[in-house]
Amino acid sequence: LMRRLWRRQPPFLTRSCHWPAMPQTLGDYTPAKVWEAPPAEGKFASINKPTAGAQKEEPLKKGDHDLQIYSMATPNGVKVTMLLEELCDMNPEFEYDAWAASIMNGDQFTSGFVECNPNSKIPCMMDYGTTPPTRVFESASILMYVSEKFNNAFYPQQHKTEILNWVFWQMGSAPYLGGGFGHFYAYAPVKIEYAVNRFTMEAKRQLDVLDQQLAKRKYIACDEYTIADIAIWPWYGQLVLGRLYEAAEFLEASSYKNVMRWAEEIDARPATKRGRMVNK
Repeated sequence: LMRRLWRRQPPFLTRSCHWPAMPQTLGDYTPAKVWEAPPAEGKFASINKPTAGAQKEEPLKKGDHDLQIYSMATPNGVKVTMLLEELCDMNPEFEYDAWAASIMNGDQFTSGFVECNPNSKIPCMMDYGTTPPTRVFESASILMYVSEKFNNAFYPQQHKTEILNWVFWQMGSAPYLGGGFGHFYAYAPVKIEYAVNRFTMEAKRQLDVLDQQLAKRKYIACDEYTIADIAIWPWYGQLVLGRLYEAAEFLEASSYKNVMRWAEEIDARPATKRGRMVNK
């Protein structure tokens, strides 16, 4: 029997996707008094809209186990499956179902997904082991919920506050890395020097924050591997390992010695390797 049910789809996104070349003009844009959505174009035209809610009727799939995950192998999705795979290593009887929710196909806008997460972002989770079933969305919330459900696994309570400090540091910082640096360096239809410089500076500052913290201890929050590491590694660990935005050389990732040591150690964990493959 399969220990976990994975629904595989093609990889989410690579640097091979490009928008048509556009001329760069700076300084000649004046915002209108009231914003109007421009014509939809580009790779993300079908998913970037200024409105929320379901766009089609379709229930969520459901497997045999209590925990049902709907996600992709993006950094936010990998956080959750890394933790779940660690739990599988701790308890061979533990099982969960993982369903691929392709954001490029609009799966996050189905009625079932919106019922689970009204914000239409992956990952989200249903726990059918409670009455009534519990929905959990936002990756940090899922990490905390799952850890608490399983006897505070990877969430030692003597370090609770410091762990949460770093979990929420990641939640506040990663949008500048992904939506800021990643977008303007790798995906924007034009290369805007000001934007690349602005967010490169912030990405490098964040890496330096981590590097200085990891100079003092083995892991982020304490000398134990915790959900703080699990929250941060899929973004910053994979960044310095060259897996995000093909930007490791540009950011001089190898100069952050402590981050590299930490990233490579977590990368070698069997649960990390498996967690990266779920729903990829």
